[in-house]
Amino acid sequence: MSTPAPAVAARALIKTYPGDVTALNGMDVTVEAGTVFGLLGPNGAGKSTTVKILTTLARPDSGEATVAGHDVLRHPDRVRRAIGVVAQKSGADPVATGRENLRLQGRLYGLKGAALTRRVDELLERFDLAEAGARIVRGYSGGMLRRLDVALGLVHRPEVLFLDEPTTGLDPEARTAMWDEISRLAGDEGLTILLTTHYLEEADRLAERIAIVDRGRVVVEGTPDELKGELRGDAVHVELRKEGDRVVLTAVLSGLPGVHEVLVEGRRVSVRADDGAAAVPALLAALERAGAAVAAATVARPSLDDVYLRYAGRRFSEAESQSRSQSQSPELLPAGDAR
Repeated sequence: MSTPAPAVAARALIKTYPGDVTALNGMDVTVEAGTVFGLLGPNGAGKSTTVKILTTLARPDSGEATVAGHDVLRHPDRVRRAIGVVAQKSGADPVATGRENLRLQGRLYGLKGAALTRRVDELLERFDLAEAGARIVRGYSGGMLRRLDVALGLVHRPEVLFLDEPTTGLDPEARTAMWDEISRLAGDEGLTILLTTHYLEEADRLAERIAIVDRGRVVVEGTPDELKGELRGDAVHVELRKEGDRVVLTAVLSGLPGVHEVLVEGRRVSVRADDGAAAVPALLAALERAGAAVAAATVARPSLDDVYLRYAGRRFSEAESQSRSQSQSPELLPAGDAR
């Protein structure tokens, strides 16, 4: 029996922007049909550029990709018929009502008459927008607008749904509600969903498999549990009162029994330890002997943040901070930029 073709397959995608800015540096992505797959990484890592290529909004400099069995370069029209897209910025017309937006989207995909009316009513009800359907979209809350965006992406019953940072800017309550809806979509309709996010908790909760993206490439892929399970023992994080010597501290801590994977970044020290609680006294004593005063220390079970730290060589928060300082990041280019 032949193995079903993946819903999304991208190989060795490379994309550069003016100024020698490398957005993708050999991106590989494979998404099996009927699954929720997460691209996890900081802003600027290449997630949105990947989605632009897979949704035919941009062309790679090299590499190849198929979506729903269609080549994104040879048959972009077929790809567009097979996908739904929820971009970072809403595509809804703010001066039209929610119902009008859905009807227009349906007509663009060939729906009409009673079939279109039924589909619009169904989506308004499903996304708790029935009462708001006659209201101008400009007056919608952030959560309502994102629900409408997802409904717009589903009007034509796509095979693959792309959700590009779907909860950015939402308050915690609206974010949780969106997580619940994404879970229902995957479970009830068997949709293939490719989700990009820079929220660690979001990827951990929603995605069956994740690929951690850093600097335009995938550094590791697997289920959240698999990736966290690869990290032995506990994570111990220490905050120093002032920056220490990286080479000296790494050498001192690496020699302690049961301690491994030492990373020193400025005032922050992270190690893996077979038994975190038991290792803390020895860690603190070693740091004191090295002249490094400790401000705080924490012990935790492995998280996706620790997975990112191990494979990307830097903390997720550090990567986010660096990306925010890069005002010309390709992730910030207009969604339709196909350079």
